[in-house]
Amino acid sequence: MSKGWIIGCCAWLCGCWLATPSLAQTVALSGLMGQRALLVVDGTSPKGVAPGESHLGVKLVSVGEGHAVVDIAGKRQTLRLGEAPVSLGSRSGEAADSRIVLTASGGGHFVASGQINGQTARMLIDTGASVVVISAATATQLGLNFRNEPQLRVGTANGSVLAWQLRLDSIRLGGVTVFGVDSVISPEPMPYVLLGNSFLGRFQMTRENDQLTLSRRF
Repeated sequence: MSKGWIIGCCAWLCGCWLATPSLAQTVALSGLMGQRALLVVDGTSPKGVAPGESHLGVKLVSVGEGHAVVDIAGKRQTLRLGEAPVSLGSRSGEAADSRIVLTASGGGHFVASGQINGQTARMLIDTGASVVVISAATATQLGLNFRNEPQLRVGTANGSVLAWQLRLDSIRLGGVTVFGVDSVISPEPMPYVLLGNSFLGRFQMTRENDQLTLSRRF
């Protein structure tokens, strides 16, 4: 485990990373560019999305004349140009549960299988990391397109390296899905995805003996 990398990365990120965004509550269609729709999710800047792509948990299904069809947690909505934003309501209905219960391994770490953008990955709870940290090798296996994303320089046990900033569409752990999670893609090899506070900050954490309970904040 690259503990030195985690410490160096966290020290840099604590001073420079933006606050974790709140969950999206509304989505609107602000324009169309061929087969791409300009989606405004929770008041953020318009994002061009093609059919099959997702933005902050909102997946574009199709584009028509003056409208677009999106999928939010399996529920389809039709967005029309010029209409008021569609309310997504609470995200609580998107998961079967609002609590994640983990049991510590023999080494005292909390490790579990989860999903990133729908792809399975092994994850380690890391309360010392400001954001989710993924190795470049793992990110490639997960099909994440990060090479053209903005870069930042972080300190590791092996010296300073360039990493990529990437906002993940979703992370699912247990029965709970969190959308729009900031991450850093590191060139350093790591055996796990480190679940830092850009994910953990969405939960109230309670530990009792070898059991950790993450309760969703709404």
